[in-house]
Amino acid sequence: MTSPQQEPATPEAQDAPAPDAAAPEASAADGAQAAAPAQDGSAPAAQDAPAAPPASSEEAEAIRTAYGFEGARIHLGAMLDGDEPDPSVPVNLAVSMLNRHGLIAGATGTGKTRTLQVIAEQAAHAGAAVFVADMKGDLSGIAVPGTASEKLTARAAARGQEWVSRAAPTEFFTLGGQGEGVPIRTTVSDFGPVLMAKVLELNPTQESSLGLIFHYADSQGLALLDLKDLRALIQFLTSDEGKDELKGIGGISSATAGVILRSLTAFEASGADVFFGEPAFDTQQLLRTKDGAGMISCLELPGVASRPALFSTFMMWMLAELYQELPEVGDAEVPKLVFFFDEAHLLFKDASKAFLDQVVQTVRLIRSKGVGIFFITQTPKDIPGDVLAQLGNRVQHALRAFTPDDAKALKATAKTFPTSEHDLEEVIPALGTGEAIVTVMSEDGAPTPVAITAVRAPESSMEPAGEQVIKESAAASPLMDEYGEAVDNESAYEILQKRAAADADAEAEAAAAAEKEAAGKEAAKDAEPAAKKSAKKDEGLMGNPAVKSFLRSAGTVLGREISRSLFGTRKRR
Repeated sequence: MTSPQQEPATPEAQDAPAPDAAAPEASAADGAQAAAPAQDGSAPAAQDAPAAPPASSEEAEAIRTAYGFEGARIHLGAMLDGDEPDPSVPVNLAVSMLNRHGLIAGATGTGKTRTLQVIAEQAAHAGAAVFVADMKGDLSGIAVPGTASEKLTARAAARGQEWVSRAAPTEFFTLGGQGEGVPIRTTVSDFGPVLMAKVLELNPTQESSLGLIFHYADSQGLALLDLKDLRALIQFLTSDEGKDELKGIGGISSATAGVILRSLTAFEASGADVFFGEPAFDTQQLLRTKDGAGMISCLELPGVASRPALFSTFMMWMLAELYQELPEVGDAEVPKLVFFFDEAHLLFKDASKAFLDQVVQTVRLIRSKGVGIFFITQTPKDIPGDVLAQLGNRVQHALRAFTPDDAKALKATAKTFPTSEHDLEEVIPALGTGEAIVTVMSEDGAPTPVAITAVRAPESSMEPAGEQVIKESAAASPLMDEYGEAVDNESAYEILQKRAAADADAEAEAAAAAEKEAAGKEAAKDAEPAAKKSAKKDEGLMGNPAVKSFLRSAGTVLGREISRSLFGTRKRR
């Protein structure tokens, strides 16, 4: 059987002994060694490229030159020459260009997930932390070494790939503990009004009112930790007792508050309440490395498919948090984080213009923080034009044109690529599974020519890791001690309940005092305390002793006026 360690530069070398599969030289950052490997198996230098055999055509030579980057690179596969891949013409992606963002698109079953896996595992081995969301449960195999087979060996050889069976260092997470991974939670205050309005599907007027409610909570130091806090505050601010609190800054109508409360109730009933609370997850944990390799944070999403808006908005919250927390680093040889946004169309569905503007701003500016974002969806038209314009690295798998709308989408997709000698409207539908057209950003910032590519095989398992692997990985995680158990600290809900209880006591005492006064028993003595207690009731929320006590100790929760930045998320610095 032919060795899985192929020498793409020299066809005669295909029968030569393979180098050690576990050797570090078989780095995924180098993939198939875009420049030809030395015959002794040592790592090649960039000047080795001329040793490659003559290209089969001018196009092949142009592709080999355009994708033969000098720095660390991710091997995507080999150029297709007719129906067969040419292993001497590798198609690469420069690691330093990962922060120019990217798009992986194609119809269901065409290979998007495997392309994501190929890029993610190599980015991690190159030293970049990686975040992936496992919507369908088929990405967890990235934590398990792949299994060699004759079919896999032949696939690797045809693509000039030095295939090595190895896993990437992986940490499993879940939203709110709905699964086996480390729970990711955030507080309602941290989530902010803009993203909350998105998941509650509020219109602009309702969103504005929600922003007013958050402003009141922020300025008064009321901690909104979970959904019951937000509901309790809305109910208070629309009650006879609390409605005057917002008069000075506009107020909210009872009708608008009713819509928000109904949306909140439906949202909570869907199970989303578990995603909000403490301990709030620190997104800096996504940037960890291990033994020189970046950690892959794999977010397992069982049961979240029924709440797509929540999933996509939580992903956007993570990006917004990273954007405001990370320092400027400019262009680095290796990005800090590569963020894969699967099912990206869910983020933009029914989104307001204000929300889209914030997404565009995040994508445009987070590059300088050392973060690259890859959107994964079916067609480029799923992505707004202003966002699509920021995506320099493109991998387009097959699209089918069964309907007039499909044909229109295909035509639009073809036009988003650089000019090519190929008729992309004809090429894209004809691509097989695991084949794609590719254009990426070169190291000098220019787009490469379109390369019709046979995508390489992942080195990790293409099968799901299994529940036991995920459970054992999560149990061994040092993060489980910090985030494993939810806690319910004192917050707005408890404060307002204490307020209501104090008011009820005051009313009862006032009623008793009035009864005594009517009976003529010690009227003068009872009238003064009763008046004082009535005055306390009129002081408003912040005059209540329970509230004052909370504010004195609230530094351990939020307890200070909150400033907000991108997407209305809480700004910590």
